[in-house]
Amino acid sequence: MSEQTADRIDGRLLGMAFVLVLGTFMASLDSTIVNVGLETLSVEFGASVTEVQWTSTAYLLAVVAAAPMSGWLAERFGARRTWLGAVLLFLAGSAACALAWSAASLAVFRVIQGLGGGLLPPTGQALLARAAGRARTGRVMSIVGIVPMLAPVLGPLVGGMVLRVADWPWLFYVNLPVGLVALLLARKLVPPVPPSDTVSPFDIRGALLLSPGLAVLVFGLTELASGPAGAVVAGGAIVVGVGMLGVFAAHALRTARVPLLDPRLFTTPPISSAAFALFVAAASVFGTMFLLPLYLQAGRGLSAWDAGLLLAPQGVGAVLGSFIVNRTIDRLAPRTLVVTGFALIIVATVPFTQVGGLPDGVLAAALLVRGLGTAMIASPVMNIVYSRVDRDLLPRASSALSMLNYVGGAIGTAVVAVLLETRLSARAPEAAGAFGDAFWCVLGLCVLALLGALRLPGRTPR
Repeated sequence: MSEQTADRIDGRLLGMAFVLVLGTFMASLDSTIVNVGLETLSVEFGASVTEVQWTSTAYLLAVVAAAPMSGWLAERFGARRTWLGAVLLFLAGSAACALAWSAASLAVFRVIQGLGGGLLPPTGQALLARAAGRARTGRVMSIVGIVPMLAPVLGPLVGGMVLRVADWPWLFYVNLPVGLVALLLARKLVPPVPPSDTVSPFDIRGALLLSPGLAVLVFGLTELASGPAGAVVAGGAIVVGVGMLGVFAAHALRTARVPLLDPRLFTTPPISSAAFALFVAAASVFGTMFLLPLYLQAGRGLSAWDAGLLLAPQGVGAVLGSFIVNRTIDRLAPRTLVVTGFALIIVATVPFTQVGGLPDGVLAAALLVRGLGTAMIASPVMNIVYSRVDRDLLPRASSALSMLNYVGGAIGTAVVAVLLETRLSARAPEAAGAFGDAFWCVLGLCVLALLGALRLPGRTPR
């Protein structure tokens, strides 16, 4: 077989990518699709919006807690078996959510759903990277890597569309046919991966520190947005979460066994720079997609459906960008793509700082450019990591990348939410100006990420 033939992305690999993308898309979309239905759920269950907000928080906490364990599970039971089990768990949680009878029961069922959803993206990416090999990893990741970034963009649109034609349980029922199709196709198109012959014992101490520590930290960050009333709880949770993560880091560096997540994996360049770029990109994307729907619905009085339509150009830009990256990822240096991506995002974010007087046409054009830039970041960054770790370490590297994406998104959302609340109080009743101030924070994150991206490899990959 010639080298050109071996490097070609054939139909079987594309089919496998499609199946695994279904699982990742289903799980990532569910992290935001419910947000547009919070008011509907509040009326249905006779609960306050704060109580119903736990349906989103519970899902995010479960996802963050589950992601670090995906690497060990894939080594112990095989990556395909772990992925299939995660889909089944996610579907069971979705069906239970649709049958929930109260806000509390819905939050509990969202935890079940989130545990499955947290395992799907990292396990699917590890399966794809293993099947593609080093020569094809970049092009394959350019196809699937944009999915986690698209979720916060498409979530409000899909959620608004569902609630426009059906009752709230269909926010969860919609997952069932997608998941069942993914299960059936996966058994035919995804090759089995045997468990590792040298799987290490499960890091119990690390699991008791890392996953709960991340969950407590993210909980504290989300509570910051609740204002002065939740400041004490948020501060305590952040201190406890950071403390647990610090103890975990000391444990992971000193243990003779394989830790649940090895901090040294991201301490060497260029992987450290790649991880930083992915983390800040997630913070920027999720922070923006928290601010914009809120501004369009609360500031301009648009419905969830109309707000979702106005946000759609960012998804279009991301799709166009993924095609560009697919054509150039093996010919251009990672630094060129990522720096160009962040530069486009910075240019497209500047108009949002003047969001009070921003016409819809300018907003749509800025979102299109922003989506284009976003697509140029995730795939090259993941390619750097996946092409530089051993084949046997792919599941653990993938779980670390997934964790960075979720935690980065949670931190970005929390930071802009706190800033927005502060500025709303200071500039009342000029709400539009407060949103503009919050976007200056997003712009600062993008500039910081651009400076970090300059440390990425400047040579064209082989």
